[in-house]
Amino acid sequence: MASGIKDHRVVPHDEWLAARKAFLAKEKEFTHLRDELSRQRRELPWEKVEKTYVFDGPRGKETLADLLEKRS
Repeated sequence: MASGIKDHRVVPHDEWLAARKAFLAKEKEFTHLRDELSRQRRELPWEKVEKTYVFDGPRGKETLADLLEKRS
């Protein structure tokens, strides 16, 4: 069960600062881990699209290549 505001600890500044610095270190570690995971995701190989998909585009029926204007 979640604690209410009456149950929340109140501490002196030095104790709060130590807890805040410890939490900040965890936040920074999490940020670095997330950044590394994102980098690894970007490095995953791409899958070649073999199927010809057709969409209703701005100029009528268009393939994926048409929509990407031959950029892929």
